[in-house]
Amino acid sequence: MLYVTVLTLVATLGGLLFGYDTAVISGAEKSIQEYLIIPLGLSSLAHGATISSALIGCIIGGAISGMISTKLGRKKSLMLSAFLFFISALGAAYPEFLFFKHGEHSMGVLLAFNFYRIIGGIGVGLASAVCPMYIGEIAPAEIRGKLVSLNQFAIIFGMLVVYFVNWGIASGQTVEWINEIGWRYMFLSLTIPSALFGILLFFVPETPRYLTFVNKDAEALKILTKINGEARGKEIFSEIKSTVVEHKSEIFAFGKTVILIGILLSVFQQFVGINVALYYAPRIFESMGVQKDSSMLQTVVMGLVNVVFTVIAIFTVDKWGRKPLLITGSVGMAIGMFAIAILSYYQIIGIATLFFIIVYTASFMMSWGPICWVLISEIFPNKIRGSAIAIAVAAQWAANYLISSTYPFMMEFSGAFTYGFYGVMSVLSLFFVWKWVPETKGKSLEEIEKVWEK
Repeated sequence: MLYVTVLTLVATLGGLLFGYDTAVISGAEKSIQEYLIIPLGLSSLAHGATISSALIGCIIGGAISGMISTKLGRKKSLMLSAFLFFISALGAAYPEFLFFKHGEHSMGVLLAFNFYRIIGGIGVGLASAVCPMYIGEIAPAEIRGKLVSLNQFAIIFGMLVVYFVNWGIASGQTVEWINEIGWRYMFLSLTIPSALFGILLFFVPETPRYLTFVNKDAEALKILTKINGEARGKEIFSEIKSTVVEHKSEIFAFGKTVILIGILLSVFQQFVGINVALYYAPRIFESMGVQKDSSMLQTVVMGLVNVVFTVIAIFTVDKWGRKPLLITGSVGMAIGMFAIAILSYYQIIGIATLFFIIVYTASFMMSWGPICWVLISEIFPNKIRGSAIAIAVAAQWAANYLISSTYPFMMEFSGAFTYGFYGVMSVLSLFFVWKWVPETKGKSLEEIEKVWEK
């Protein structure tokens, strides 16, 4: 038990980096606008595209995750992810490297910054698919659910850590210093967990399932025995050996409905607007009349809320079921977003806005945040799971990019309309889950597969 827990914790560092890299931009986005966007006379659309550029890489990383993890293996794919995180952190912190003068405000520097953020995004896309895959393939069946759920906790914890890091860097500093230098330190801080992740991966094994797939049976059996004991290890090895067959099934072998449900789960998880709240949190609080360092402190408060309610989801998903949690979360998100839209329309700034942002984020973190990933890992039949997950993950990052990059432009048009739109998406997500998504609580993967065969 201790051995598999240690392996899981190493793998979840990939989830932590996933959260860290996607949220580090929240503290730096205003400074990026002041340092790179405004001096070049670019629009809010260019600002939104730059802040969201990492998501292009996330789409690429998610789309190629199936191919990479099959050719390189799960462990080497995670190593590649760690390397990409490290290079991205260095490059985003100092985009002038090699080709430009320090402090230069040019289109070339802006493009270099975007390039390094896309590199990091590829790392995020890989980690988002391969980390749960690694944990799922290494963990004993009886504790697999909890161990895979730890990856979602690690993502949220990574976001919380970077909120504290950004706040610590900005605290007590002038706005001018933050806009000139501070934002660089925010990106540079990512090098520490990236290096730690890459080093620790040298000490973990490849998954038994992949080793069996590439005919390294002795190594696979050795790891299974170490995790499960000799008798159970041999039994599991026989099961894996009988199922590890190269299937060339069509992606729609079980019909189009299961693929569409996987895509829509991913799209709704983003269209409800959660990453707007995560990426632009300090800006949202600043627009409500809060000072910059205070806005980052309130972002830390949000991060704590995220962690607490993610833990609630981990301990209730197998008791309440997937559908009740998703529906409850959709109701809470709709209430939060519609309330923020009304407050924005009447330009009411105060504690009420913070309260409803917390209602919204708490509702998401106890439902759509972790449960979407649980369902994506469960609903696809064995023969098409790898390809189907790659499609769902790519769709998720594409939706994330669309929502995040259009936020500044939508806010210029109308704050009330923007938050109202996310509220409408929350309501639609409720009806989608109610009508289309099957309950998977307590069912084996084979039992779930029979739903699609019917």
